[in-house]
Amino acid sequence: MIKTLKTPMKRIGIDARFYGPLGKGLGRYTQEIVDNIIKIDRFNHYVIFLNNANFDELAIAPEDRSRIIKIKVGVRWYTLAEQLVMPWLIWRQHLDFMHFLHFNVPLGCPVKFIVTIHDLILIKYPTVRASTLAPWFYWLKHLLYRLVIWSAVHRARKIIAVSKFTKKDIVNTFHINHQKVVVTYEGVANLARGSDSLFVTKLNDKQTLLGYNIDKPFLLYVGNAYPHKNLLTLIRVFKNLLPSQPDLKLVLVGKADYFYQQLKASAQELGLWQGEHQTTNAVVFPGYVPDQELEVLYQQAVAYVFPSLYEGFGLPPLEAAAKGCPVVSSNRSSLPEVLGKAALYFDPEDETALHSALQEIISNSALRHKLIALGQERVKKFDWWECARQTHEIYLSL
Repeated sequence: MIKTLKTPMKRIGIDARFYGPLGKGLGRYTQEIVDNIIKIDRFNHYVIFLNNANFDELAIAPEDRSRIIKIKVGVRWYTLAEQLVMPWLIWRQHLDFMHFLHFNVPLGCPVKFIVTIHDLILIKYPTVRASTLAPWFYWLKHLLYRLVIWSAVHRARKIIAVSKFTKKDIVNTFHINHQKVVVTYEGVANLARGSDSLFVTKLNDKQTLLGYNIDKPFLLYVGNAYPHKNLLTLIRVFKNLLPSQPDLKLVLVGKADYFYQQLKASAQELGLWQGEHQTTNAVVFPGYVPDQELEVLYQQAVAYVFPSLYEGFGLPPLEAAAKGCPVVSSNRSSLPEVLGKAALYFDPEDETALHSALQEIISNSALRHKLIALGQERVKKFDWWECARQTHEIYLSL
């Protein structure tokens, strides 16, 4: 009689220090991968590395605590401490392999690993303008970043890319075999399951908007203000749009930081922003907006505008489409691949093209309704559970 041999149980590590809202878009990816994979895989053991700030955010069911453990890591990403401490912590856990959900793989990682590369922004757009560091220190860190990425790409058993565009970028930049890179698209929250907290509580639309001094039709952007996001161009074009659209506002949602402060200064120079809580501001900076209130902004906006010069995937406009907001998007990098026909595109370096696109989306209600319908259909292509399932298949291949 022939016995069927069962694959030995593996001990798998996941670097989830970006888990949750702390890590912004990367935090969403990390949270969805971890939450879904530990549901999909009921056989193997998992060691989840978290930091002090998000350690309690990952809840492990009592019945799973024998096979899923959490390790608190007291070091931040992109630091020398990360390079020194993480290898030791990984070695102590006797892992079969690691999954790093970002490029910052320790040079001394003691086990085999796979890595997710979301984009090559640090390589494609190296600029001191994107940093608060002194120029000499920025370029030193940039050199170290390149070393870490190069090491991660060449040492990884498999590389996960979040789009075909990113896969091509990785293959061409690092001259590696294309078969080493696997594409797994990111997802959009499954609204039918009610897993997106944006759709839990219904607020009064008018009161929510007035709370942010939004009392007129508005264009919306949600995300960070890094230079490659190209928001200064958007502000300049918006100023030129105002003579024909005097009742319009531009709302830029994002946690206040150095880059948003720079953007506020530019808006002030252009006469579009006079200070916090001024009702006369043509450009509104609400800062961080809670999920329930952000839903109102998406649903009430004339359109979501995404003028980015480079995106590895482009989750923000896809999430806007999922929430019923028509999208006006840059035609660069991965965005046409991800958004398909569900966006009105423009060249982000052509201010005339952006101006024309904004004029068209504002004046053409039929186009807005068409894009909303196309967006609702497009988001069905992207599912976090499927992303996690494909990632788990890569685990099994090791």
